[in-house]
Amino acid sequence: MITRLVLTDFRNHAAATIAPGGGFVVLTGENGAGKTNILEAISLLAPGRGLRRASPGEMARQGGNGGFGVAATLADDVEIATGTQSTAPERRLVRVQGAGVAATALGDWVTIIWLTPAMDRIFAEAASERRRFLDRLTLALFPAHAVHANRYEAAMRARNRLLADMAQGGRPDTGWLAALEAQMAEHGHAIHEARQALVTLLAERLADQPPGPFARASLSLEGWCGAALAPALAAGRRRDAAAGRALDGPHRTDLSVIHCDKQQAAALCSTGEQKALLLGLVLAHAGLVADHTGRAPVLLLDEVAAHLDPARRAALFDRLGMMGQVWLTGTEAAPFTAIGPDATRLHIDGKILTLA
Repeated sequence: MITRLVLTDFRNHAAATIAPGGGFVVLTGENGAGKTNILEAISLLAPGRGLRRASPGEMARQGGNGGFGVAATLADDVEIATGTQSTAPERRLVRVQGAGVAATALGDWVTIIWLTPAMDRIFAEAASERRRFLDRLTLALFPAHAVHANRYEAAMRARNRLLADMAQGGRPDTGWLAALEAQMAEHGHAIHEARQALVTLLAERLADQPPGPFARASLSLEGWCGAALAPALAAGRRRDAAAGRALDGPHRTDLSVIHCDKQQAAALCSTGEQKALLLGLVLAHAGLVADHTGRAPVLLLDEVAAHLDPARRAALFDRLGMMGQVWLTGTEAAPFTAIGPDATRLHIDGKILTLA
């Protein structure tokens, strides 16, 4: 839980301080006022590039000094922060209790889960989007997942460069290729095992839930599913050199999602059904994280109530009320009237935050 959030020169917020409670935090304001910017700032307190996946330079306020800062105090009085300096606007720094750490270390202190309107069509988009979503879910349960993913990507990029030389007629060092393929195999299998463990646990949790207002999903992994990787990479060097990329490995895995009640692939469901499936997944995952880590995640839900009917909206708020700190955004206050009086309510008017 976040007890204090401070933004400095982040997006349109020159300086903003929020002291939220432990339950609902409702941010209202017109489109473009900066509501989602606040959620993005919070998302940067987790490993990764945040909910917009923007570069650090894009996040610094126009008209500022070129850097930005996001700092938070957690419920156990741990101070975490991230940002950039004006002298190095693209180099993101992370601190815990004032000491510099790797961004992957943030997952040891807080778990942050988000859902944005841009994710509504994730089941119909490219497999890469579902992998990114899957990895965020996995990371929340297994913080070491980020380290394996980073090292796998680094080894794969190095191998791709060597194979590009091969495609141009060069003769790369086969010993170095074998070493890189061994690294890809080591970290690739760790990635697959963590993903599979997450999918198994989440599928079991979804299966145990009774039918309700949010569609239930069944999950599985498709594509590359943990086969021996190092020999496959060694055998496929010429093929990969011609393709310009590795054709085996966890970067070829896809997340399959089926609407349980209709026994239909999520990609074939209606837009409303896809949103309900995604919302059901996120809610189940939040409960799973709380049970397995002993720490309720911070939920960031951008415009999640906008297209729900009153009954589903009330059911959503009932579920969320048992999940710790939940940040919600909307253009109007009316959709959030069903939330109790203990919620922290803020109205955002451009760069100004006021109690709603």
